Amino acid sequence: MVGFLIKINNKRSKKNYPTMKTSLQYSFCLLAFVLVFVNHQDSVDDEWTSLFNGKDLAGWSPKFHHHEFGDNYAQTFRVDEGVIQVNYDDYEEFDERYGHLFYERSFSSFHLKFEYRFTDQWMEDAPSYTYRNSGIMFHSQDPRTILKEQDWPISVEYQMLADEGKGPRPTGNMCSPGTEVYFEGEMDPRHCINSTSDTYSWDEWVSGELIVYGDSLVIHRVNGETVLQYTQPQIGGGVANGYDPAVKVDGKLLSEGYIGLQAEGQGVEFREIYIREL
Repeated sequence: MVGFLIKINNKRSKKNYPTMKTSLQYSFCLLAFVLVFVNHQDSVDDEWTSLFNGKDLAGWSPKFHHHEFGDNYAQTFRVDEGVIQVNYDDYEEFDERYGHLFYERSFSSFHLKFEYRFTDQWMEDAPSYTYRNSGIMFHSQDPRTILKEQDWPISVEYQMLADEGKGPRPTGNMCSPGTEVYFEGEMDPRHCINSTSDTYSWDEWVSGELIVYGDSLVIHRVNGETVLQYTQPQIGGGVANGYDPAVKVDGKLLSEGYIGLQAEGQGVEFREIYIREL
């Protein structure tokens, strides 16, 4: 059933993707996907693969703005007491060093689980929006194709936010550097779409989940609850800068790509990173 529904949506771009005739049709397709997901939740443990060995960064490689692929500037990404840290102890200034730690291979349809929490580190010369803000990128371009002066990878982001004392601030949102998505049946022009999650303290461990069916349905979950879902991730829009034009083919559906942990001026820790291919 999943394969059938994915095939319906395959190979369509922003230019030729037909508008849903009714919201009922859209709701039916979305419900079908969700039912398939629920029916496959209770799979055996050996289907899950750990992406982090708890000891070192084996299998992961960094890419920072202003630096070549593989240069872990100032040991920003490091392992301490069984967690991957984004750590700024050895920085004098941030200098727009937006970074990502990429896993070594790409994925298409998958269920990713992870836990994260923020630390009290924040680089004051980083943009204000980076405060208690990080993310996990997916369906990213190959990190080896990210140019030295490219700021963000062309990818989709599971955005993580925490309370900053100014009112509700949901986590598990979607942001789209160099990409676009369909939300509630229509192309959504916003760079970020907020989820329906609660607001969490910065130092609280939060459980995140990302369920991706190729270039079709994407589901975000926070502490076991579905908080956002959208469809048709594809290349397009702005925000990403300094990229190779040959890589940014607007309208191209993103059926697979790389997973990356974000570092953009705010300290954060990741642990318990598991994936199950669907």
